[in-house]
Amino acid sequence: MAGLATIAALGAAAWLASAPLSLDPAIAEAVAAPGSASAGRIVFFAGGCDSCHMSPGQSDPLRLGGGRELKTPFGSFYPPNISPDPKDGIGAWSAQDFAHALLDGVSPSGEHYYPAFPYTSYRRMSAPDVRDLFAFLRTLPAVAGRAPPHALAFPFTLRRGLGLWKRLFLGPRAFPDAPGRDAAWKLGRYLVEGPGHCAECHSPRNMLGAILAHRRLTGGPLPEGKGKAPDLTAAGLKDWSNADIVEALASGFTPTGDSLGGPMAATVRNTAELPPAYREAIVDYLKSLPAGAWRPGE
Repeated sequence: MAGLATIAALGAAAWLASAPLSLDPAIAEAVAAPGSASAGRIVFFAGGCDSCHMSPGQSDPLRLGGGRELKTPFGSFYPPNISPDPKDGIGAWSAQDFAHALLDGVSPSGEHYYPAFPYTSYRRMSAPDVRDLFAFLRTLPAVAGRAPPHALAFPFTLRRGLGLWKRLFLGPRAFPDAPGRDAAWKLGRYLVEGPGHCAECHSPRNMLGAILAHRRLTGGPLPEGKGKAPDLTAAGLKDWSNADIVEALASGFTPTGDSLGGPMAATVRNTAELPPAYREAIVDYLKSLPAGAWRPGE
């Protein structure tokens, strides 16, 4: 009996520990204010929303019906419809629903989202950017239809366990202080580590799928297992000048005249839409990073 009681107590503790986070009341209040769709357009391209959520079989990045397969070592994920369709998309969501999903990885029904949705990076986004992005998404075409269910093997089908994963790996929302750094560097850090979620592809991961903090942005295998995302620290970019990288983010062309392909083609489609100062800030930040020497949140 004592053994059963211990098991029951441990199970109850795990259930409580894995509960979804509540949305911060200050964030809930901040995102309730009207957002700017024009400002949200910049956030949309900084965040690369279309790279995962664009409807497959067509080329309009603003048709966000979802359903494109994302293969990973844990199975196949199918990003959902985030168009304003009230039935199949997020048209019936509140701004608080949207913020809770983006910052905490929690659905309107209170379920954990899988971290294939890069909320571990998006949680660093500011409340004004979240509400502006939501305002922009509401201006886009409504697309009917839902993505297929994720194709995952047990035990990865148990979403509740993600609550324990988040306790280990979700990380803080705030950036650490950066005394001596100018506004451009801080903007670059925000874009790379927040909406740009560059580390999600350009970092190695542990066996639980979390980014290895001490090797953040030093390159890593692509989720589909084909190829590698390169090192984005100063060590990896030593043969590229700042101007070379700014040009690549604007046009896709490398210093040797080649063009960036694979997943980076979609990234360039987005970074090309950013203000020039944003691309320059991204490069300033990346060029400041010695290999494996920076960990967000410290």
